[in-house]
Amino acid sequence: MLALIGRKLGMTQIFDENGILTPVTVVQVEPNVVVGQRTIEKNGYSAVILGAHAMKKSRVKKPYAGQFPDGIEPTRYLMEVRDFEKDTSVGEKLGVELFEGIRFVDVKGTTKGKGYQGVMKRHGFRGGRKTHGSKFHRAGGSTGQAAWPSKVLKGTKMAGRMGGTSATVQNLELVRVDKEKQVLLIRGAVPGRNKGKVVVMKSKKK
Repeated sequence: MLALIGRKLGMTQIFDENGILTPVTVVQVEPNVVVGQRTIEKNGYSAVILGAHAMKKSRVKKPYAGQFPDGIEPTRYLMEVRDFEKDTSVGEKLGVELFEGIRFVDVKGTTKGKGYQGVMKRHGFRGGRKTHGSKFHRAGGSTGQAAWPSKVLKGTKMAGRMGGTSATVQNLELVRVDKEKQVLLIRGAVPGRNKGKVVVMKSKKK
């Protein structure tokens, strides 16, 4: 598996050789530092620990700084990637070159928070009749039973907090790898807000 920690910058559009327009999301990848490694002999599994986005020294606590070997500055984000497909060493920096030759990726991020929402926006309920005198337009309706069990079952779709959760969108097309600017141009719905952290991974299904 290959993966990098990046930052979603926003959307733009590019043209190919035939003049066809393609909308893309720009993901900037700062150098990902190999902070540590897990081996089968010592830990029972193989993995690489990546770090990205350097932190100010004033914000680093001693327990957190203890995770980083000597010579490596503490980073804001840490991620463990199992069965990394590239041979790496502690202290090595990885960039967008890692995805050269890869056509499809999976992108993981935190979705935009929508706050407290009703059932129509949150779950796509149709709602009641729009006619005059209906008195049932956007309400959720009944959630329980008339007889046993007279309670609201766990998992019932109701109003509540929407967004702000982890989501992974699979099989997005990687249109271009720009090594000069260290950005990935991805076609498709990349989760999260602009300037938010995302994890770009090699597609598992393609």
